Amino acid sequence: MSKNKVLQPNFKLSFLLPKYWPTWLGVFVLYSISWLPYKWQLALGRMTGRLLYKIGSSRKKVALKNIQLCFPEMPEAEQLTMLKKNFENTGIALLETGMGWWWPDWRVKRKVKVKGLEHIKKAQEDGNGVLLLAMHYLSAEINCRGIGYTNPMVVFYRPHNNQLMEYFQFRGRGRSNKYMLGKKDVKGLLKALGDGEACVYLPDQDYGRNRSLFVPFFGVKDAATTTGTLIFARKKNTRSMMIIPTRNDDGSGYTIEITPPLENFPTDNDEQDLIRVNQELEKAISRKPEQYMWLHRRFKTRPNTDDPSLYK
Repeated sequence: MSKNKVLQPNFKLSFLLPKYWPTWLGVFVLYSISWLPYKWQLALGRMTGRLLYKIGSSRKKVALKNIQLCFPEMPEAEQLTMLKKNFENTGIALLETGMGWWWPDWRVKRKVKVKGLEHIKKAQEDGNGVLLLAMHYLSAEINCRGIGYTNPMVVFYRPHNNQLMEYFQFRGRGRSNKYMLGKKDVKGLLKALGDGEACVYLPDQDYGRNRSLFVPFFGVKDAATTTGTLIFARKKNTRSMMIIPTRNDDGSGYTIEITPPLENFPTDNDEQDLIRVNQELEKAISRKPEQYMWLHRRFKTRPNTDDPSLYK
């Protein structure tokens, strides 16, 4: 059992100041909608996503560029169709935040199904910690809540810049899991792995030039890929697995799959190991590419500082 000391954000009287009133309004709206029937929320989420698509924004351009870069052989009409579906899924994801943070336990358990838990249990029974490599699927909030009821996790995450949102985010994501660790708490995650915990880590974003190698990711041959993954994967007595969450197309809820441990991973070759990680991510994302978070600037860091941005 891990004994990490996690600094849980506490409620502050300053949260009542006018600058937080818009946040309170947004929280109230999300909380209220979360009580609606699930299929109503899906429909409302799609409508919200379509509205966001019509309004347009810099994020829409980023998402389209990412799709073009990752799937260069895909016809333009199909790329646009994926973009539209991606925005529909983004709208749903906004409402899934409310589901993940405030749904009662019985409702989460009814909607989230987990496959492959035996791989985690076997690794832990053999005295290993488990590094679960995840990706930024849009349904992350509800799935983060759901996975904890079958096997409570330690979650490595990025704290929200808005302190009031961080207060709600921390509690919402941690309701069914063991505890949360900020993305800079490397020692905390290493300790958790050493204690035999199952830990969720997301290696699919661009974390900058520091501690990164440029390896292929989909159609981009030189994507900045964090070497932080290998710090954790090489922790003694750690098994690495993929955790793949998806929203079911039939509206029945969510399926989270835990894969068997990655064989012959990690090795002593950083570049080949990161290529392997990206290949596993590609296979997972390709199951439901319209549900992936294409909105972030995945390829913002270029191999050379004077290389032009891919987003201009």
